[in-house]
Amino acid sequence: MTDIKRLFDFPYYQLETFNLEKALVTKYNGEWQAISTQEYLDKANAVSRALLKLGINKNDKIAVISSTNRTEWNIMDIAVLQVGAQNIPIYPTISAEDYEYVLNHSEAIYCFVSDEEVLDKVNKVKNNTQLKEVYSFDHIEGCKHYSELFDLGKDESNQNEVEARKDNVQPGDLATIIYTSGTTGRPKGVMLSHHNITSNVLDATPRCPDLTGETKALSFLPICHIFERVLIYIYQYSGTTIYFAESIEKIGDNAREINPNMMSVVPRLLEKVFDKIMAKAEDLSGIKKGLFYWAVSLGEKWEPYGKNGWWYGFKLSIARKLIFSKWQAALGGNLRAMVSGSAALQPRLSRIFCAADMPVMQGYGLTETSPVVSVEKYEGQLFRIGSVGKPIDNVEVKIAEDGEILIKGPNVMQGYFKDEEKTASVMTGDYFHTGDKGMLDEDGFLKITGRKKEMFKTSGGKYVIPTLLENELKQSRFIEQIMVVGEGEKMPAALIQPNFEFIKDWIDRKEKNIGNSESEIANSEVVQKRIQKEVDKCNAHFGKWEQIKRFELTPEIWSIDGGHLTPTMKMKRDIIKQKFIALYEKIYRA
Repeated sequence: MTDIKRLFDFPYYQLETFNLEKALVTKYNGEWQAISTQEYLDKANAVSRALLKLGINKNDKIAVISSTNRTEWNIMDIAVLQVGAQNIPIYPTISAEDYEYVLNHSEAIYCFVSDEEVLDKVNKVKNNTQLKEVYSFDHIEGCKHYSELFDLGKDESNQNEVEARKDNVQPGDLATIIYTSGTTGRPKGVMLSHHNITSNVLDATPRCPDLTGETKALSFLPICHIFERVLIYIYQYSGTTIYFAESIEKIGDNAREINPNMMSVVPRLLEKVFDKIMAKAEDLSGIKKGLFYWAVSLGEKWEPYGKNGWWYGFKLSIARKLIFSKWQAALGGNLRAMVSGSAALQPRLSRIFCAADMPVMQGYGLTETSPVVSVEKYEGQLFRIGSVGKPIDNVEVKIAEDGEILIKGPNVMQGYFKDEEKTASVMTGDYFHTGDKGMLDEDGFLKITGRKKEMFKTSGGKYVIPTLLENELKQSRFIEQIMVVGEGEKMPAALIQPNFEFIKDWIDRKEKNIGNSESEIANSEVVQKRIQKEVDKCNAHFGKWEQIKRFELTPEIWSIDGGHLTPTMKMKRDIIKQKFIALYEKIYRA
């Protein structure tokens, strides 16, 4: 099978081409348990047969909600898609109220959940939905276990009906509706066809590092997001064994156990990894400490393709052997590349991780573009610091007169489910309006400069792009999150969530007489003065009208559960402003 046109074609291609003994691997009760490509498909077909016996028709909607990535999610994905139904993945971290909205809006009639916590949220709203039944992946008392479908589908007498359903699925048919986490308002249901996603997988695969031979990938970003889901299909297409991490907290442990060759990351994860490495460095002394900071300083000057010359390369080889090899070991020691998405990566971190021989390749995309628009690759001169690479094959990027990035290609969505008006508002002919601002340099590399809607004008009529200031300040180890404000006000200002974990260590090292609670840290004059230094350093890079004149520290951690962030860690700006309206008023009205 060389002609892949539907999403369920990928595992069948893997069976014919690689036939892996370990296709999908999940940890249960402390033990990694693998299933082969054959078992993967056998189980998917058994579930498909069961779904037909349950009366599932073409275009029925089946919701899947999982707290972690796991083998069961992928079995359900193939089983649902090959009978012509649609997989509706839902973010596990959203509220029960949002569960109810998505389940009703999508018209889901069955729901599969991972664990008790997710089940409790579904059960709160189940009676207000069209759900006929809920199944769980974990064994939970009072809930049907999804293995009941294996029993129901054990009889293979209706496999011919499954095959007929598969043959009837066309590339242009709807495959999935992904509800975007959204920074404002209700989630939008993005309709993606089999062709949208398969074309994106096939066009993005050449930008991956060499995945031939026995390769392993570690998967932990939410598979309900199209970024990780497309990577999962790429891994299947490339014959890569996929290990599903236990949780974001255990990524380091899992990486050291399996020694992955590739994994996806978000900038916030790399920032946290770097902060922990730097915090450990504070405990070093003498020559060890000196060597560590020498290596980091060297890394900050890294340029691709040997541009720094042979003497720099010689010093870097020493730094890699003495210092950076330990960083590599912390993530298994065999990483060929990390693919970064969802937000801008600090150029400083990009240089340092590449210098450490742990290359980070930035990509850009949106749910509406299935998602990959562009991505870097070190080989072939496709890498440039500060860019998100060049557009992939068959995807066209155009910059509008106002700087907005427009996308055309087979990856552009079918539209928003049940919302023709909103669909029309983001399309001009075949071009999708991303809402992001950017530029294409002279060599065709795409650079993101901000969000069109997030740019604001002060009362003096000056435009400010908050993301530029925010990205600069997030390089500070004292700052965890920052939101620049000032629309219609006389000056830009900022709401800042301090990096409480780092500052607590800093307090101990400097023996400062400051309390250890979040509130005490946020209200500490010593901390405020220290963060003022970071703000002053940032301001030096910007024009006077852009500079942050005042800031306030928030006494709580911004989180997904707290409502400050979307499941993809983007700031909900309106909500953050409302939560800290007293601090906002203090800045502008005091």
